[in-house]
Amino acid sequence: MPTFDDPRKDATEAYEALRGLAHASRAFTEPADTYAVIGDLLGGVRSLRQVFEQLATAHIANRARAYDDVGSQAAGATAALAAADELHHAGALLDQVESRLDAASQQSGRIAWHPADPVQVPVRRWISVVFLDGAEADTVLDLIHAAGTDAAIEHLAGYDRGEDTVRDALANGYVYDNPPRGALDRMATKNVYTLTYSPFLGHVSLLREYDAVPDPALLGIDTAQPVARSAERAPARAARAEATDWFARTPRAALPGQGLSL
Repeated sequence: MPTFDDPRKDATEAYEALRGLAHASRAFTEPADTYAVIGDLLGGVRSLRQVFEQLATAHIANRARAYDDVGSQAAGATAALAAADELHHAGALLDQVESRLDAASQQSGRIAWHPADPVQVPVRRWISVVFLDGAEADTVLDLIHAAGTDAAIEHLAGYDRGEDTVRDALANGYVYDNPPRGALDRMATKNVYTLTYSPFLGHVSLLREYDAVPDPALLGIDTAQPVARSAERAPARAARAEATDWFARTPRAALPGQGLSL
């Protein structure tokens, strides 16, 4: 806080305030704030102009007490008068600064700043390329175990028929805001594809980002394979899930004489 009676402390505080302003004004979140800042600076320049005059007066009024380092009063008084003269020149230059700041304030005050355009966040969606279960899924799961998920994605990407796959997904409702994933499913990504699979439930699914059509040569795909849709495999998937253990892909067999009881 300013003391209003201690020039040294108030000068130090003014310096720190200007340092803070120089740091804070590197970017303006609201451009309308520039008008207020210019106004405050204009007031600050006028006060600074007054300070320069008062500093010059202090040098002149106290020149009889001025000495140089070797004790010469005449040299000290000459230096005091020279300092006062430079301060007068600095004050004259501040008159020009004040005039320019005043003009800038008037121009800035004519501006009606409009809100910035809202940032458009791209909406990501995924479409189903293929869903496999049963023996077909076992083949892919074995491939994952032997060669990794990248190899499985490259293999399943052969089911992608480009725009035809997009049309099928839209027609059948296989479009998702996020890749569907069960509690026991694992997930992997490569290029624009997302693979979900479950070694426990014995199914695999490949999805592609809706607006991204990959270059078949990128994944070494030459020909597309027939596409298996989720709806076509729903009965088989339900039957498999009912007969599949949580921790094995072999159906449970009932023991002789074993029945259901409450």
